Amino acid sequence: MEDTSTAKTTRQRVMDTLLKRQRCTINDLAKAVDINPISVRHHIAHLEADGLVSSDEERHGVGRPRRSYFLTEKGLERFPTRYLRLTMRLLEQLKGSLPSSMVQSLFSQMAQDVIAGYQGELEGLSMDERLAVLKEMLSNEGFNIEWELDGDVYRIRETNCPYYHVGQNHPEVCSVDQTLISSVLALPAEKVKCILHGDQNCTYIVPSTIPIKELT
Repeated sequence: MEDTSTAKTTRQRVMDTLLKRQRCTINDLAKAVDINPISVRHHIAHLEADGLVSSDEERHGVGRPRRSYFLTEKGLERFPTRYLRLTMRLLEQLKGSLPSSMVQSLFSQMAQDVIAGYQGELEGLSMDERLAVLKEMLSNEGFNIEWELDGDVYRIRETNCPYYHVGQNHPEVCSVDQTLISSVLALPAEKVKCILHGDQNCTYIVPSTIPIKELT
């Protein structure tokens, strides 16, 4: 039988995983925490009883809906949140005193400032090499990304969102990673899925080559 201190540590790891990934199934948590699904269900039951975790059903294509777990507001309060409250207040002040176009421009400038440190690395790189730089850059910003070539487009997926809690009230923050992707790859990035809208990931579509009309 698991002792009290070990159980607390395991539950904290479950909560840490939910904070990082926002939403997880039992199997997702089992893999992340490295325990079997039955044990995860045991710990989740305790966390739900304490009001720290909740769940709902979500559809994912054909078949039965799957149950997805997430931190409640009470659960989020277990983590240091002063920086989050400060960020929210600063954004509210900015949006209350500046035109929306200027606020959007500030987010774009933030992205350009990040890119500035990589400009020297991008000259003469192939698309695959640029994607490697992009992965490093976004990883440093707290994103987990993966990509695939699908016909004549790249599908770039962010499997988590470090801006999730800020973005719920200030979706303009999403323009930061979109600008990073477009600028590093030197191609327009179109967002087709968003975690803030309930999708499992944020997905961008990027053409694998520069459109002909841009070459003329």
